Amino acid sequence: MHKLRASLLVVDDQAPIRACLSELLTEHGYVVRLAPDGFSALGEIRKEIPDLILSDLNMPGMSGFELLSVVRRRFPSIRVIAMSSAFTAAEPPANVAADAFYEKGTHPDFLLQMVGEITRPRQSLLVHPPRQLAPLWIASNGRNSSGELYVTITCPECLRAFPQALGKSDTPTLETSCAHCCNPIHYAIDHSGGLLLPRN
Repeated sequence: MHKLRASLLVVDDQAPIRACLSELLTEHGYVVRLAPDGFSALGEIRKEIPDLILSDLNMPGMSGFELLSVVRRRFPSIRVIAMSSAFTAAEPPANVAADAFYEKGTHPDFLLQMVGEITRPRQSLLVHPPRQLAPLWIASNGRNSSGELYVTITCPECLRAFPQALGKSDTPTLETSCAHCCNPIHYAIDHSGGLLLPRN
């Protein structure tokens, strides 16, 4: 029997994956809670802050990109492992607010090693200090009356929302200022819904 260790929150919209990860991690002594989406995960965090979150990136409702951006801003002490089968360990997603990335479908020993490293009391080599403020991850709203792709951004400072045309850009992180308080905002577009930015 392993010594009881860190508390983990596993976030994935697929029930079989949640069950499999829960069994694997519980077997290795971790206290595991589960959430089927980003909104449920935030509710679980409000109940009790976990030591580590393992989150899928492509989920309906609130994607993992959005969830991890909120977690990094509101709960910076929580360690995070992002998971996805849409990216590889060699080419993880850019600008995701996570301490490490696990490619789904690879050997679970890799995941257990990451979890062990990140939850150790000493500074993990997988964590990249100093942490930078993560960009807001925003889903595209579609097109406005002029036919331009746009998003609705909620300012993290004044909490007021405003529309922002996307234009043409290949950069992973975009910048704007709040239309209300002029706070500078770094944001990225969540393409998990399938809508792509136009190319030059």
